[in-house]
Amino acid sequence: ASKQRSPTQLTNPPTHQVMQRSAAMNCGSGPAPATMVRCRQCSASVAAPPGARAVQCMQCCCVTRVGGGGRQHGAMVPAMRPIPGFGGGRGKKRAVLVGIKYTNTRACELRGPINDVKCMRYLLTEHFGFANDCVLILTDEERDPCRQPTKNNIRMAMHWLVQGCSSGDSLVFQFSGAGVQVPDCSGEERDGMDEAICPLDSFQQGPILDDEINQAIVRPLVHGVKLHAIVDACHSATVLDLPYQCTFSKQYGCLRWRDERPLNGAFKGTSGGQAVLISGSSNGKTQMNMMPGPDATVGAMTHSFIRAVECEPRTTYGHLLTSMRTIMRDGGGNCNLQGPAGGCVRKVANFSGVEEPQLSSACKFDIHREPFCM
Repeated sequence: ASKQRSPTQLTNPPTHQVMQRSAAMNCGSGPAPATMVRCRQCSASVAAPPGARAVQCMQCCCVTRVGGGGRQHGAMVPAMRPIPGFGGGRGKKRAVLVGIKYTNTRACELRGPINDVKCMRYLLTEHFGFANDCVLILTDEERDPCRQPTKNNIRMAMHWLVQGCSSGDSLVFQFSGAGVQVPDCSGEERDGMDEAICPLDSFQQGPILDDEINQAIVRPLVHGVKLHAIVDACHSATVLDLPYQCTFSKQYGCLRWRDERPLNGAFKGTSGGQAVLISGSSNGKTQMNMMPGPDATVGAMTHSFIRAVECEPRTTYGHLLTSMRTIMRDGGGNCNLQGPAGGCVRKVANFSGVEEPQLSSACKFDIHREPFCM
């Protein structure tokens, strides 16, 4: 079992070390050759780029881990430069919004993620006071290559979001797109599977695993910083690897906390801040088997979240989840969101297959008394 590491052990290396490593890499004779990996489902050969943890097969879409070994817990992540061409503000409220349709790729095209991002941006700027220059958007409709939702750009955007965070910061990370599961080799996951999000170049570069997301935007959160993540994707229930999960209990008929801390004792918390994930449980079938019609242009989970907040801005976390559940079950597939983007949306599509909204957190709290605010 891996030893538990404290947040102070998970810091980035000094800048001069990163520059030395980068220079050494750039002075080589060329990029390292790709590693060939055999798909665990169809046995096709898949090329894994240097450093990739997992790859996605272009024939059957199955995700296979690169190498059989477990992960290195607490491995340091090199410092990343801000996204070129983005002069984003460094206000106390910052957001990264990612929406991917996967147009012109081998993945099934999704109709909804782009409008998810547009509606979320309206909610943040009009209802919660986020400045426009502090909201970074990555979608596959962006012409600027630096704002395409590639694996590298999403990584840099996550770094930008938490870099230099301090007490009083309110951060938001949204992802609307495809999610996958990857077999866990470390013994962390109770169900034996890691969750991951699929960037636009997932077939070439592989998905972004929950371990990396946790290390990138959860562990750096210092005291007084709060992160909200809203993820509308299949297999997204624990995609931030947070230690506690709040779901509707069929046995007790109410919301209850569940301990999701890794069995091997790996540390998955923050550096004193708070992280909350709003996502949903799903079986992963709706996304692949039921394509929405041309008018279905907003995701069901995202729609229920935004609609619940618009209807009752001063709600609690418990009431928010209850309202989302009601909207998803009784909404009838019609969109009625506010703002320019919401007014153009006609239908709601459950492209992620979410069956129940749920909440994960870095620490337990009274969801029926804690007010929701971003």
